[in-house]
Amino acid sequence: MAADPIAPWPLVRRGDDVFPVRPLQQLLRARNQPVTVDGIFGPRTEAAVKAFQGGEGLAADGVVGPMTWPRLVVQVRKGDTGDAVRAVQEVMDFHDQSDGEAPPVQIDGIFGPRTDAFVRGFQTAVGTASDGIVGPITWRALVSGMLSG
Repeated sequence: MAADPIAPWPLVRRGDDVFPVRPLQQLLRARNQPVTVDGIFGPRTEAAVKAFQGGEGLAADGVVGPMTWPRLVVQVRKGDTGDAVRAVQEVMDFHDQSDGEAPPVQIDGIFGPRTDAFVRGFQTAVGTASDGIVGPITWRALVSGMLSG
């Protein structure tokens, strides 16, 4: 079996204030956990993670890792709307290298042509099927920070 080319799910926990906290918070909102999307993994985000984990039958340790991410991500594609789409757009914004040359990424929760183009290009760049569907493999590549830096 070939080695998995996609980076592993990141560990995200209380005290973190860097990527991928904002996409995580959007995904928590998509899973009916009322958190503020502020990029800071504080006590409220930790409580939301624990509530989600408990509801999924996972160990409610407040750490988002390889057991929690797959249950948290929501498959989205062109035409979808909502907080899970905002999570994809948070990643787009994180990866935006245009230095103001392109219009800013709109985190509007609408999976339209620009989000679709980003997802397909990202999928091609990381070596997965470029189908525009953000499923578990694409989510793992997105939140692990592949292609950043």
